[in-house]
Amino acid sequence: MAVPPTTVVEAVLLSERDGRLCYRDVRAPLADGVHPDDLARRLAGLTPCVPGALLHSTSWRLDRGAVVLTYAALPDLAPDAGVRAVQVDAVSGGGHPLTPSPHTVDLDAVAAHACRHLALLAATDEAVGGAARLLPQLWELLRKLPPSPAGALSPAGL
Repeated sequence: MAVPPTTVVEAVLLSERDGRLCYRDVRAPLADGVHPDDLARRLAGLTPCVPGALLHSTSWRLDRGAVVLTYAALPDLAPDAGVRAVQVDAVSGGGHPLTPSPHTVDLDAVAAHACRHLALLAATDEAVGGAARLLPQLWELLRKLPPSPAGALSPAGL
């Protein structure tokens, strides 16, 4: 009998620093009986009492035999703990129509994808728009990005 892969929940925590969009990631294995949303919320430290708190599942990938479920989470409650600037043009792709998953995915591409996804939701999802109004400096940076749904990349050469 095959052993199921480990599932890891990853929270990409977003913040604003000196007018730049920044991120850091935290992750933990998913235990039996725990919902991924609950683990992501716990990793991010978010509660309903945090103004503008938002958690959104943005992607999944296979990484070293584990399925990684990625969530965008904001605001980062500890933005001084090793943040990196979001490389907004970072992307990863499989390179062939029948192999959509890249062999490896750079964390910068994961963060950029999550941010572009949030940019779309800011314009299309009422709940996200409401949260965005509570964190205007952070969302101003997110709204400047080209919005994209999950899986969408800019066409090459256009």
